[in-house]
Amino acid sequence: TAGDSSDMVANGPTIKWGSRKLEWQKVFARSLAEAAKSAVNVAAGMEEYVGSYQDTAKNTPAQRARLWFIGNYPLLGALAAGFDLIEDAAICNRMNVSIAAINASQREIYINPAAGMSEEECKFTMAHEFLHVGLEHQKRRRGRDPELWNVACDYVINDWLIQMGIGNMPQRALLHDLSLRGMSAEEIYDRIRVDLRRARKLQTLRGNNGHGHGDMLEGPIPEWWCSGEGTTLDAFYRNALAGGLESHLRIQRGTIPAGLVEEIQALSQPPINWDVELARWFDHHFPPLEKRRTYARPSRRQASTPDIARPHYVKPEEDTSRTFGVVLDTSGSMDRRLLAQSLGAIASYSASRDVPFARVIFCDAYAYDRGYMAPDEIAGRVEVRGRGGTILQPGIDLIEYAHDFPKNGPILIITDGRCDDYLRVRNEHAYLIPKWSHLPFVPKGKVFYME
Repeated sequence: TAGDSSDMVANGPTIKWGSRKLEWQKVFARSLAEAAKSAVNVAAGMEEYVGSYQDTAKNTPAQRARLWFIGNYPLLGALAAGFDLIEDAAICNRMNVSIAAINASQREIYINPAAGMSEEECKFTMAHEFLHVGLEHQKRRRGRDPELWNVACDYVINDWLIQMGIGNMPQRALLHDLSLRGMSAEEIYDRIRVDLRRARKLQTLRGNNGHGHGDMLEGPIPEWWCSGEGTTLDAFYRNALAGGLESHLRIQRGTIPAGLVEEIQALSQPPINWDVELARWFDHHFPPLEKRRTYARPSRRQASTPDIARPHYVKPEEDTSRTFGVVLDTSGSMDRRLLAQSLGAIASYSASRDVPFARVIFCDAYAYDRGYMAPDEIAGRVEVRGRGGTILQPGIDLIEYAHDFPKNGPILIITDGRCDDYLRVRNEHAYLIPKWSHLPFVPKGKVFYME
């Protein structure tokens, strides 16, 4: 200071902010805490420079909601940090996003500022979109109608978020029905697809803009999750959600619905290969045959011990009921590699389970009865006829009413899902379809998804 003057005035005027007296100690402490938090965010790559959170463009309700997830909600914090937030009304309008949407392949989440959502509504909306990605909803669609599948997933997610108390549900997103609580997205999809006229009027967070799209934006190519980059991102999203659940439960941040916990834990387990599941199906219907001992024919070891009688083990006599039916879709939409792979698996499992013959029916526009075939014939010398349209019901009826087929014989139906809208199968049965396909009806038998 110069002379006797001091820069600290002891009895200066009292400064007030509005009707409140300004307390400088609290202001300094709050500013210091915000500066430290901003410095940590800069080191983590979440902010460009210290203090950028004070910028108007960086201090929107959506930006504050995103930072809240990163700093205060570990279940979805890693997913929130892994996505870029796009808040541009022009971009959202061009992409027909009236409220929000997410693009897993580009790692971008879109929030339309024209929707005018509060910070609490942004929390609900962003948690909704992050769960879409973390729970692999796009991957689990399996050929279902994209819009109806999106609606079914929204019913499940919205109910979970309401139970968890994350933010407030936007007034324009009303997909919530207590009667559907506890049901999976697959079960809800099978229910709402019955009334398509009503289901088409339901809107997702992307909005009911007449385009028939959901808030899960598709990847750059069909079946993007099969690509190398898609598989890598899939693992990242899955691990982020699993790690968030572990941290959430460890610090007891809040309650999580049991259904959500089960889905996250199920994603952490490696999936069972389709051929392993098919082998279990064969084991269930065709348990291993027990060999019996007989002295009618001596054992080959008898010569080494001529004074000891050794029995010979033989298989039981051929059981005509030990067989199964194969209804094979041979329409033009079926891939030849799929046909070869499925028939090869059937032949190998039939031989290993001592199934001597299988009743084979080819179906396209008509049903072609090939009769009983040995496993090696199924694998190597099958000439596929037809390649027209797909009608499976005549083939199923043919094999179920055949006089030489066991009354309770199991049936394995191989198709790509582009078949009858409804199948009536009385016998025990199972379906073998490609991984990215879906049956146009609610299956009553087991479904094996073949890669």
